[in-house]
Amino acid sequence: MQKGNTQIALTLASLIISNIVVLVVSQGQLRVGFYYKTCPNAESIIRKVVQKAVADNPRNAAILLRLHFHDCFVQRKARLENLCPGIVSCADIVSLAARDAVNEPFYDVSTGRRDGRVSKMSLAANLPDVDDSINVLKSKFKEKGLSDKDLVLLSGGAEIHVRFTYIGATACFFMQKRLYNLTPGGGSDPAINPGFLPQLKDKCPFNGDVDVRIPLDS
Repeated sequence: MQKGNTQIALTLASLIISNIVVLVVSQGQLRVGFYYKTCPNAESIIRKVVQKAVADNPRNAAILLRLHFHDCFVQRKARLENLCPGIVSCADIVSLAARDAVNEPFYDVSTGRRDGRVSKMSLAANLPDVDDSINVLKSKFKEKGLSDKDLVLLSGGAEIHVRFTYIGATACFFMQKRLYNLTPGGGSDPAINPGFLPQLKDKCPFNGDVDVRIPLDS
């Protein structure tokens, strides 16, 4: 189930970026303050709803960041629809909410996205897989027009699951195959730095608790 979730998140991230590129060409450049004239309070409404959600449950910050790849947060959309019917897109709402969920440092978000109306299965071909090597992942992202930097940023976001909702950390669940069963006979991934491998195995022992979290920085 978690493997499938990772595939979905990575693919959606790829499609979101690809769609944004298409929209930039067809709808004009994104810009900061796109709604200043048509719905001037849009960003402040989103920020207040997000701040309350995170105050009620700090784990919502990671959940909302993951939501950036998935759907439109209903409460924010409902408030904006009451104030500015049909103006603010779900795509912009989730982009702004992801920014507000992280909170520090604050950064400007360019807006003006349009929600897609068509889904194409062909765009989801050759999905990134949780067990793919870094070279395979780089190749798959390149096929979607994404850079190595995009791979790092989007894969980091994809690690945030309902089960592992913490920003800046991943879970031992995602390390098991590379640590203990990547090569015939149950060997470790030879691409892992030999000096780093014992540290990972110490934090994520064989048949240990897969929910244990380790920092993404290392």
